[in-house]
Amino acid sequence: MMTDQQVVIIGGSEGIGLAVAKAARALGATVLAVSRTRAKLEAAQAAVSGLEIREADINDVASIQEVFSGLPAVDHVYIAAGSTKVGGPLDHPLSEFRQKFDERLWGSIDVVRAAHHLIRPGGSFTFTGGLSSDRPVSGAWVSGIATMATEQLARVLALEFAPIRFNAIALGYTDTPMWDHIFPDNGAQALKDVAKKNPIPRLVTADEVAQAVLLLMQNGAITGETIHVDGGARLV
Repeated sequence: MMTDQQVVIIGGSEGIGLAVAKAARALGATVLAVSRTRAKLEAAQAAVSGLEIREADINDVASIQEVFSGLPAVDHVYIAAGSTKVGGPLDHPLSEFRQKFDERLWGSIDVVRAAHHLIRPGGSFTFTGGLSSDRPVSGAWVSGIATMATEQLARVLALEFAPIRFNAIALGYTDTPMWDHIFPDNGAQALKDVAKKNPIPRLVTADEVAQAVLLLMQNGAITGETIHVDGGARLV
C-alpha cells in the first residue's frame, strides 16, 4: 500500500501518466497530476477519484518550480511528459528536434532540481525511456537519443543524489494517445502492424506500464535500473 504517500506525475492527464495516477490512487496514495492542458486535467480528475491536478509545462522551469514549492514533502515523482519529432536529421529545422530532446532530458533535470529536497526517505524519481534506446528506428533518431539519455540519467543521478532512488521505464510500442498526435492518419494501425512481429504480438497497454512504474516506486532496493516493458520488441 501507498497510504500517506505523495506521488507527483508530470504528464499525468492521459495515457501512461493517467494509468499511473489510477494505480497509485488505488493503493491509497495522494496523487498530483501535472499537465500543460487544463481540459485534459479536468477530464483526468473526473476519471480518477480524489486526483489532485495542477497546470504546468515541463518546458517552463518557473511553472515546474511553482508546482513543487507548494508541497511540504514528496515520496515519488514519475515523469511521463515527452513526445518526439519524426523525420531524418536533415528534414526539419534543427530547433524543432532540439525542443523534443530538451523536453525529455533537460525537462527531467528541471523536475529533479525543483523536487529533490522534498523527497522523503525511500522516495524515488522514475523517468521514461524507450525501445529506440536499444533499437534505433529510421526517422526517430531524436527519440532514440533522448530516451537513452533519460535512462542514463537515472543511473548517474542514483549516485549523485543517493539514497534517493532513480529509475527508468523503457517503453515499447504502447497504446497511448501520443501516437495519434504524431501520426493522425494511421498511427494506431501502423503500430499494431509493427507489434505483431514481437514475441508478445500486440501493443503494450498503459496499465501494464503503470504496474512497472508502481513496482519501482514501492521496491526500496531498486535504483539506477531500467525496466523494459516492450513485449520483447528489443529482441527482434
